[in-house]
Amino acid sequence: MKTLADLLVALVALEHVYILVLEMFLWTRPAGLKAFGMKPQQAEATRVLAANQGLYNGFLALGLFWALSQPNPDFAFQLKLFFLGCVFVAGLYGSVTASRKILYIQALPAVLALILVLLAG
Repeated sequence: MKTLADLLVALVALEHVYILVLEMFLWTRPAGLKAFGMKPQQAEATRVLAANQGLYNGFLALGLFWALSQPNPDFAFQLKLFFLGCVFVAGLYGSVTASRKILYIQALPAVLALILVLLAG
């Protein structure tokens, strides 16, 4: 169960690395425009804000990777709960304020990983 939980935590972390790349580096390029359904003018006007969002997604990924590499199992468990909780709340907020699909793309994987971490703990 722990291996499956850690695999899902790693997938959530990798997803946030991908979001970092989209928001920081591809925001105004075709991949970013398509992912976020934006027009080039909108993307250019919000480029700095998106890069800031991307940086925060990177911090979430880094926290999850830290949790996975933490040698102290009790501290690793706490880190996983904290960072998965942050991802879940961010996903809920994004689904209400930006796009409902964020609920499925960000919040759902985080809550599934959180459940597995709790069951494995």
